[in-house]
Amino acid sequence: MNFSGIVNISRPLTEMAVLQPDTPAIIFPQKQRTLSFRELDEESDHIAHGLGRIGIRRGTKTALLVPPSPELFALTFALFKAGAVPVFIDPGIGAKNMKGCLAEAEPEAFIGIPKAHLARRLLGWGRGSIRIRVVVGGGSLWGGVPLTEMRRAERGDHPFIPADTRGDDLAAILFTSGSTGPPKGAVYTHGTFAAQVDTLRELYDIRPGEVDLPTFPLLALFAPALGMTAVIPQMDFTRPGTVDPRQSLGPAARFSATTMFGSPALLNRVGRYAATHAVTLPNLKRVISAGAPVPASVLARFAAMLPADGEIFTPYGATEALPVSSIGSREVLAETGDMTGKGHGVCVGRPVKSITIAIIPITDSPIDIWSDDLALPILEVGEITVRGPQVSTSYLNRPEATRMAKIPDPAGGVWHRMGDVGYRDSTGRIWFCGRKAHRVVTSHATLYTIPVEGIFNTHAKVFRTALVGLGPLGSQQPVLCVELEATAGKVEQDLIRTELFELGSRYPHTRDIREILFHPAFPVDIRHNAKIFREKLAAWAGEKLS
Repeated sequence: MNFSGIVNISRPLTEMAVLQPDTPAIIFPQKQRTLSFRELDEESDHIAHGLGRIGIRRGTKTALLVPPSPELFALTFALFKAGAVPVFIDPGIGAKNMKGCLAEAEPEAFIGIPKAHLARRLLGWGRGSIRIRVVVGGGSLWGGVPLTEMRRAERGDHPFIPADTRGDDLAAILFTSGSTGPPKGAVYTHGTFAAQVDTLRELYDIRPGEVDLPTFPLLALFAPALGMTAVIPQMDFTRPGTVDPRQSLGPAARFSATTMFGSPALLNRVGRYAATHAVTLPNLKRVISAGAPVPASVLARFAAMLPADGEIFTPYGATEALPVSSIGSREVLAETGDMTGKGHGVCVGRPVKSITIAIIPITDSPIDIWSDDLALPILEVGEITVRGPQVSTSYLNRPEATRMAKIPDPAGGVWHRMGDVGYRDSTGRIWFCGRKAHRVVTSHATLYTIPVEGIFNTHAKVFRTALVGLGPLGSQQPVLCVELEATAGKVEQDLIRTELFELGSRYPHTRDIREILFHPAFPVDIRHNAKIFREKLAAWAGEKLS
């Protein structure tokens, strides 16, 4: 992939508007609103003209706080066309984190719904940098130019000429969810986005005219660029684990969805409902799930809904690098899922074509320069590092975080340290063993979360487990926190604890765990409702044991 020339990530939409002008680009069933590819392209053109008129032009950092809607799609592509830089921040991170992210990003413009503008005014978001304000779904009372007014002033039918951005020009700032520390703004270039679109198209054989049911707003924006119709379900996108399964299954069946994205928490909830109600989706040929490891039991249950040629794919990656690798449910259910239950970690498949992966020694210090000598041999656990065109090269205004996470390569470019530990097997597959920050280092061993938890998660009454360490690295006490299935009663806890101890005694890396605590409901991330906040669990476990 070569993205060194003129690259603007809005171009795929315009190309699709020519290729399939009358095909729906986005459908909002609950609002009975549909925009074709031609209409979405034209609408984003009109908005791009309007943005320029009020001062949002090439390079203008623009906070975008608009929920999934036709306006969000049109605004995002308009900003890309204008060469402006949208700043994407997950609204579920909380008011304090939101203020910190906006202070760090220093946006000059703020586009949001009235609720976002009210919070901006009351809480002082971006007070030192924001000079341009646009209100979506409200009037000027909220302290900005109404989008409808800005849109109305651009009635001409002349197309907007996209900015002649290059592959290494800044395209957007995407803030991480902050599941293992403060949210950080990953710097995305137009080349980064273009590489992601190309990789996803090739990896999953996505073709124009397909229908996508995305349940994560940011990934929904990829659908028009890939030529897919995006059917946006009615749901609380900040709580995918609480979704009403009918709100996903209904639109998927009604619009013959061929593709679906869902977090592991959503797949678990929807799959359980489908199994109980004998629901099938004969047109759904590919399901993509990311954000956390997907248990084999969840894959098996959800796969029962799919046609014979359908499959669930679990790509591995992060906000800073996506996708890195991928594996399909057939391989998991036939082989690697069983190995996960025996403490081998979770297989995340083989690297995608454009990515190079190396496993390097674990250290909590920065690495100033890359050397091929850093790479560890197969089967040895270390930190996962990656390089490739879809890997972001820095964090916005975070030089120390950039220094900790990026390794300059003398040959050019950088390696990104995923902050995850894992190993490569003899076939080239990558096995994920957990977050580096979550490893538990006792006086005589280092325990990795995923290999330990995989063993205990095989118990029929266990929903999920989390290994945490109490005390300083080098002398930590390992504690296993357990969240039981809803069908397990409190009276069973003593028996289950005994059975878990017996299960752990069969493996060398779990036999020394002497503390098991039952937790009613693990704290999880706001983006996917699947990443476990082990830091919070460690504090809770410390209080319980004290």
